[in-house]
Amino acid sequence: MFTEKIVEGVFKIKADSNLYFLDFDEKMVIDTGSDVNKDIVKRELGKLVELKDVKKVVFTHLHYDHIGNYKLFSNAEFFASSSEIEDFKKDPVGTTVSKEKLDIELEPIEELKGFEIIETPGHTRGSICLFFLKERVLFSGDTLFYKGYGRIDLPTSVPELMKKSLRKLEKLWYKVLCPGHEY
Repeated sequence: MFTEKIVEGVFKIKADSNLYFLDFDEKMVIDTGSDVNKDIVKRELGKLVELKDVKKVVFTHLHYDHIGNYKLFSNAEFFASSSEIEDFKKDPVGTTVSKEKLDIELEPIEELKGFEIIETPGHTRGSICLFFLKERVLFSGDTLFYKGYGRIDLPTSVPELMKKSLRKLEKLWYKVLCPGHEY
């Protein structure tokens, strides 16, 4: 099973890394998965929404396995943390851990209605988590998994900040964890 309903209006598509679709007034996607799984993403997400109707894509960080299907969303605006965008401008290959070109306009995410945006440097300097307040759902990217946390040995990792970021997340009272991967 590739698609799972998390809570009302929130769906997870499992395809290497997780993509989350939020079926609200403004259709939104959190991370887009790896392009290796483009057909799965296109098929499964297409059952839930016309891809052209997705208006916002928010990246928890810019590694290739989280941004790979951005081209599917032709009418969307794309957001990441300002630190992640800054690192991408300085070193695109190190930031994405790929030579694949990311040719979209990225906007810094400063606020998102109904969400708390939490800066969680460690996996990358600009990693963020999104906390959906109404349902207490934490979209943790590669900061926090079901059994552990993301790697801290990559070009834009900040290993010394990971523990602080994890402690920040421990203090949240979330009901559902939605990590970037199923481990």
